[in-house]
Amino acid sequence: MAKEKKAYVCSYCGQESAKWIGRCPACGQWNTFKEITLHDTAKNAMADVLPALAENNGVRKLAEISAEGEQRLDMHDSELNRVLGGGLVKGSLVLLGGEPGIGKSTLTLQTILNINDINILYVSGEESLQQLKMRAERLSGNSLSQNTNVSVLCENSLENIFAVIKETAPQLLIVDSIQTISTDRADASPGTITQVRECAAMLLRYAKSSRVPVILIGHITKDGTIAGPKILEHIVDTVIQFEGDQHHIYRILRSIKNRFGSTSELGIYEMQQNGLREVSNPSELLLTPNTEDISGLAISATIEGMRPFLVETQALVSTAAYGTPQRTATGFDQRRLNMLLAVLEKRIGFRLAQKDVFVNIAGGIRTTDMAMDLSVVAAVVSSNTDTPLPARWCLCGEVGLSGEVRPVSRIEQRIAEATKLGFTDIILPYNNAVNINTKAYRINIHPVKNVNDALRKLLG
Repeated sequence: MAKEKKAYVCSYCGQESAKWIGRCPACGQWNTFKEITLHDTAKNAMADVLPALAENNGVRKLAEISAEGEQRLDMHDSELNRVLGGGLVKGSLVLLGGEPGIGKSTLTLQTILNINDINILYVSGEESLQQLKMRAERLSGNSLSQNTNVSVLCENSLENIFAVIKETAPQLLIVDSIQTISTDRADASPGTITQVRECAAMLLRYAKSSRVPVILIGHITKDGTIAGPKILEHIVDTVIQFEGDQHHIYRILRSIKNRFGSTSELGIYEMQQNGLREVSNPSELLLTPNTEDISGLAISATIEGMRPFLVETQALVSTAAYGTPQRTATGFDQRRLNMLLAVLEKRIGFRLAQKDVFVNIAGGIRTTDMAMDLSVVAAVVSSNTDTPLPARWCLCGEVGLSGEVRPVSRIEQRIAEATKLGFTDIILPYNNAVNINTKAYRINIHPVKNVNDALRKLLG
């Protein structure tokens, strides 16, 4: 019997150590080292279930290597294709993460039901065959009986999964979820660091050797990170995260890591009773109609990833009912809100120290674009003075500590999006307006240098 060796691995960054350490020397996290078992026969066991690598891994001259584009599979989902960089690359290992109940399995099953030209194997370690059948019928309706290329397997043993793979020879493999799969080569329960790392390594070698793309679905911990060792995210080629609030209908598919494309892309979906619907124009859905007579509303031209869209910023300022004023932000950075309120207090002269301030980004969207600053400031001032902002006006600009409005990136895309949706005026930083031809757009452009100028144009 082969001798087993013990080691300790940091669950946050994957750093290994021969003994337990309280603080990880690589990432600085405390109490993250977990004990794992190393098998001397790991390489031989892997060779029993996995095919040999098709390509020669020897040393080659860089100039002799072909730089042809990767072959991609069309997922028949424009939002998913955009996030993946144009489609699913053959032989790639993709990790899809998200909170429980957010729609990871729904998105995956709905996508593969629309693919009819390749054989697909869906491995579920959490649901039964009857549960998958019921969900598939809800997603596809009456067309499910015509789908003959999707096979379903409910199994938790990796060895049994590879035996089925050898028989069916799928062209796309889905594993839902990686935390429920285990292998006999690791003496640990499913979901532990040892099991997740061993199973991911074997699936990676299968993907690279057979050129079959593999999609892994991963759980999310309570602190918002993908469960399992951080090295799992280093192993895979692409990490995409499904985000959103279960109380809102919108979901965002965001790329965290992508070896075959940009990480700046994102996809937007709308959760409906019969599945997820692609949102090609999110601006029209995120804006509330007929808001001319309501104070505390401002429209911001923002960019998430590479996609521009307009979002509605809502603010409510009221007298503090208790001794300590509240500062609450939903969909916006709380610390940045505190900074903007300090700028209003110091530079503009608005007394907000004894007032509650609530800021919300409509539609459940969470954005980190600095260009939201100007719309947040305008919404807060509008609510504080109970004065509605002009209709069909939008704003974009970063606010500095001295009250200046700083330039933002990709200003042409923001202006074009506002023009497309019928907005008549846009307020933007002065330095951005210097570098563009304002007469070329069918929208009135108002460049401003500081917050005072912006409020003067909005409120007179």
